[in-house]
Amino acid sequence: MNPGSFLTAVLIATTLATQPACAHGRDSADVIVEWNQILQANIPANAGLLTPRYYAMMHIAMFDAANSVDQVYEPYHTRVSFTRGASAEAAAATAAHDILLALIPAGQATFDATLDARLASIPPGRAAQGVFVGRKVAQTILAWRDDDGSNAPAPEYVLPSLPGLWQPTPPAFQPPSFPQFGDVLPFALLTSTQYLPSPPPTLTSAAYAADVDEVKRLGSATSSERTAEQTQLARLFAPQGYRTQHWAVWNNVARDAAQRQHLPLVDTARLFALMNASIHDGLQTSHTSKFVYVLWRPVTAIQRADEDLNAATIADSTWAPLITTPPYPSHSSNQTCVGASAARALARAFDTDELPFTVTWLGVAPNADVSRSYSRFSQLATDQARSRVYAGIHFNFELTASAASCTKVADYVFEHYMRPRDRRFSD
Repeated sequence: MNPGSFLTAVLIATTLATQPACAHGRDSADVIVEWNQILQANIPANAGLLTPRYYAMMHIAMFDAANSVDQVYEPYHTRVSFTRGASAEAAAATAAHDILLALIPAGQATFDATLDARLASIPPGRAAQGVFVGRKVAQTILAWRDDDGSNAPAPEYVLPSLPGLWQPTPPAFQPPSFPQFGDVLPFALLTSTQYLPSPPPTLTSAAYAADVDEVKRLGSATSSERTAEQTQLARLFAPQGYRTQHWAVWNNVARDAAQRQHLPLVDTARLFALMNASIHDGLQTSHTSKFVYVLWRPVTAIQRADEDLNAATIADSTWAPLITTPPYPSHSSNQTCVGASAARALARAFDTDELPFTVTWLGVAPNADVSRSYSRFSQLATDQARSRVYAGIHFNFELTASAASCTKVADYVFEHYMRPRDRRFSD
């Protein structure tokens, strides 16, 4: 059934006056998880650094749609005010459908079928009004992000071959990916440099030499010091030999935590919006810093260590990392910022970092699935960060700088968006 025709037919037969008001928590929270999993299955393989934009747009729209009905929190971006009797479940599902249809038109058959099945399980009058709310919210979110800079062409980017400055890395020696990310409109922050990570240490410092030595030893493709567990972590978060991306890892953690805590619909929607907006702006923060500091990658730093004027570093022209180096400057760490912002967002939402959970990475044959259990969100974030040293593609000082900045990103999102409404002045 086409949602548009569904809405028209039901509105003819139903009036607002005959519909009861929707109580908070009356609708099923699994609608949020359902659409999150659909997005995971349909996100374009080439989305790359734009992947968090899909998650943030959809989950902000789902929250604003559900919250327009329940009116428990301040809106993230928009609110549809005339919603008496609407289904928050239908509103959230329709918002997700319309966002994904606009962003991933190839998935229309799946999106339409999922929405139709959801609407069929809801009383027609409530469903129709929910569709109206969700559609209005989606239109507003799409208009907000239509010219956000995410599709701007990449400028030509070349640096002189000076010690410490990034150069394209082997084996492909690609130009930098998404150097214009800093110009994209953030979802929450005022600017992409609001929480700019602290600068790297100077090339001649003892701190720099110590971290070069660490990644040289632990991150080498032929390292004899890296443990089997450390090698596995490097491959899991790459991912190399596994098909579960780190975006999915954190969304699955949020899914399991929300279900275990029995969060109602609007709170589940808020959780996913908080986390995914934090991930986007955290990633943007770290990636922007790469083009502020333009530090060379470990593979370049180690091969050209005889140029850094640091007597404590020793060049190895044949050194190679365990994992292929991504095509952009080093400082700071994107993976660390994704983990730090996600973990902090979840800890703020649940008012504790201590919630046990298990993460499963799906293996690509011949690799079996891998599951790891954690007692804190921050433990997973630490593993994600350290995996980049084990992979040979980041220095430890970059992990420290990223974690400090992107924890602040998540705090900012939590403290400025979707705050509980003051019921004394509610409608």
